Amino acid sequence: MLSRVADSLYWMSRYFERADNASRVLKATYGLILNPAKFSTEERWFRAVCSLAPGGASKNVDLQRVLFSLVADPEGTFSIVKCISGARENARQVREEISSEMWEHLNRLFHDVTSFTLRPDDDAGAMRVVTLVREGSYRFTGITGATMNHDEAWHFIQLGKYIERACNLCVMLDAYFVLGKHADDLDWVGLLSSCAAFEAYCKACTAELKPERIANFLLLKPEFPYSVRYSVDSMHEALTAIGNLSLSRRTENVERLIGRLRSMVTYVQIDEIISELHKYLAAIIEQCRELHAAVHELYIEYPIEVAFQN
Repeated sequence: MLSRVADSLYWMSRYFERADNASRVLKATYGLILNPAKFSTEERWFRAVCSLAPGGASKNVDLQRVLFSLVADPEGTFSIVKCISGARENARQVREEISSEMWEHLNRLFHDVTSFTLRPDDDAGAMRVVTLVREGSYRFTGITGATMNHDEAWHFIQLGKYIERACNLCVMLDAYFVLGKHADDLDWVGLLSSCAAFEAYCKACTAELKPERIANFLLLKPEFPYSVRYSVDSMHEALTAIGNLSLSRRTENVERLIGRLRSMVTYVQIDEIISELHKYLAAIIEQCRELHAAVHELYIEYPIEVAFQN
């Protein structure tokens, strides 16, 4: 596979997962502010901003603009519209590798979300965009799984999806467990809803909202698709398949990094990490960044002479 094709497939998937994550967080947060709470709306929006725009959050959250900036700000690096645009642009460059159904759906979703002329005070319009992306994400995932060959291109899409999801989950957990120390039961419901996990959590752990149990579920549950453990296992599967299908013989560094990352979420219990959760989550994010860089070096920006090595 051409390196530019792999790169576009990878980033198409990461941008789309980022938009989907934002739609889930914003839908859950907007639902929370309609309910009474013992602490302020500003704190809940601050937590959402920390979850979706790491490094760009401020305690002085502008409530008139926060939803607009996270949904439709064309200059916002993490806005839903910007991410859908990025996914669509990368998909446009590899239309021959994805199915026509995938392109048609993503292209239609792009035109739907960019057709709104939103103002900073138009919360209803912003939430319509959130709903479009939330529903469109389920369809795109189903279309991708049903209409693509599960070959090397498919595995690059899976790699991008799950490395983005693992990072997003860690940032979100950090926002709730480290920054949001006064979260109440409604906030824990909001966290689970942000990860499409409320019903799955209740079935596995009962409806008792214990923070440590929630952290264990979203971090270490191997069977749940929106857990860090599941995401890391899926990254390992994708990288193993890519390594077997590609002609590269220099996969040792990537194998070492994904192996170390898997050990961090496989051979640990929640009571061993809960007291230093911020440090643990930061370590996972750093490992994901190192893995991203190693994959990029191995499959995207390798020297030309490497392509001719046996």
